[in-house]
Amino acid sequence: MARREHSRRELKRKLSVKGAAFDTVAEVIDTLAAQSLQSDDRYAAAYIRSRANRGYGPQRIALELRTRGIDEALTAHGFATAECDWLALAREVDAKKFGSNPGPSFAVLVKRRRFLEYRGFTAPQIKRVLKGDADCDE
Repeated sequence: MARREHSRRELKRKLSVKGAAFDTVAEVIDTLAAQSLQSDDRYAAAYIRSRANRGYGPQRIALELRTRGIDEALTAHGFATAECDWLALAREVDAKKFGSNPGPSFAVLVKRRRFLEYRGFTAPQIKRVLKGDADCDE
């Protein structure tokens, strides 16, 4: 726990694998949460920052948080406090993968769209990246 934040679900799984009793695990995690040593809110914020720094978009990050046991409210709060320019990140990821001038061919546009969708960017973000729209409010 000293290296990174852990979600409640992750701690339950890790402690259960080590053979700890379910009641004991729940009690220990509740104690850690009461002492502010474990927080799903901090975990969500750290996870969002980490994944955004690796070039992943909000849709994929939200899905990953959901699979890690973080509820919608904490995910939304994490995104609200993330201070990430998702459109700029989408442009950066696109340019890194396809270069600054990838060409206007349909096949290249399809590859770029598919890649950005895989990375978890929203349809409006992808549309603006592919059009090269400079003025945006997303």
